[in-house]
Amino acid sequence: MAARSLFTIGLLLAAPAAILGQAPARTPDIHYTPTRHAIADAMLQLAGVTAQDVVYDLGSGDGRIPIIAAQKYGARGVGIEIDPRLVTQSWGNANDAEVANRVMFKIGDLFEADLSEATVVTIYLSPSIMKRLMPKLRALKPGTRIVSHQFPMPGWPPDDRRQVDEAEILLWRVPK
Repeated sequence: MAARSLFTIGLLLAAPAAILGQAPARTPDIHYTPTRHAIADAMLQLAGVTAQDVVYDLGSGDGRIPIIAAQKYGARGVGIEIDPRLVTQSWGNANDAEVANRVMFKIGDLFEADLSEATVVTIYLSPSIMKRLMPKLRALKPGTRIVSHQFPMPGWPPDDRRQVDEAEILLWRVPK
């Protein structure tokens, strides 16, 4: 029952914008392309996600990464998404997956989002966006893990990388 209540609260916060057909506050920097479930799960595995983690997904789309983090690993998940319609869809997906009590989806700009609670950050963003986001990511608390689907961060070599089918996933740890 608590999950349904949290889902309802989430819909009350996210749905009005979507119901009115509100477009994102600004044009998104990148076109939404969902990460396949197998790749999303491999990203969480590479980061070593546990129930003690708070996983932030920047440009969270339909919410699949925070949902998998909560469902499979017991972590808390937070999705930051600029498109209100996708945030509404994310809440529906979280409710369907019965993890709405472990996730939160926010309509927001990933460049302005507060990431201070994150222990893991997941991203599937173009190299130009990664370059703009890199100072914010490097400023996270030491030990925070950052996992990217496909794209490296210019000038910051990854600590680990894995090939999953046709995709590469890369891991960084914020240094001390």
